[in-house]
Amino acid sequence: MNTRMKKFVGLAATAMLATGIMLPAITMAQGLTANDLGVEAIQNNIKLGAGDVRQTAARIINVALGFLGIIAVVIVLVGGFKYMVSGGNEEKTTEAKNLIVAGIIGLAIILSAWAITSFVIGQLLTATSPV
Repeated sequence: MNTRMKKFVGLAATAMLATGIMLPAITMAQGLTANDLGVEAIQNNIKLGAGDVRQTAARIINVALGFLGIIAVVIVLVGGFKYMVSGGNEEKTTEAKNLIVAGIIGLAIILSAWAITSFVIGQLLTATSPV
């Protein structure tokens, strides 16, 4: 690519970026309201949870850590399977042992993370709940 082409591509990219930034401001300058966009229809039909945000965050974290725990257990199982079918091959046995160790370390980290988040969220809920 020569210098002139690089300048042209840079100018085109800058123009596209400026257009992308300015276009929402231009369209919103016409006085749209929330009702024009259908916000009220959505608010009336979709019922979001009225629960506490802290408890919702705790549930999300617990689900994520649960999935990670399942993945770690699967890694340990795969390592065990590879160890059983290695047939005495030193390379395959070493690879299987490494998988098992990695899965166990992952489980330890996940359980530690779960314990820490349970403690912190429990303390936050206790400290911020009305008496």
